[in-house]
Amino acid sequence: MADRPVPVIEKRLMEVKLGEMGTWLGGRDFTPNGLIAAVRRGHDRYYNKYINVKKGGIGGIAMLLVGYVTMSYLWEYDHIKHDRWRKYH
Repeated sequence: MADRPVPVIEKRLMEVKLGEMGTWLGGRDFTPNGLIAAVRRGHDRYYNKYINVKKGGIGGIAMLLVGYVTMSYLWEYDHIKHDRWRKYH
């Protein structure tokens, strides 16, 4: 038996073709509750893939730590750059 076609609205972003992008975006829920639900689903997927595993390593925690360090550096880059141009005082 052949699989039935999946509606564009139910596809994941990586499965959507460029011509279907408008229809796919139109089917998204951009209300505050919809955005909160999307963030919650993303958090759950990340947690189940990297943190909540039977044979886990340090990979998931390391990715969070590297992301935090990178964001902190980017937020403070202007201050660091300003200090770099000072001579001695």
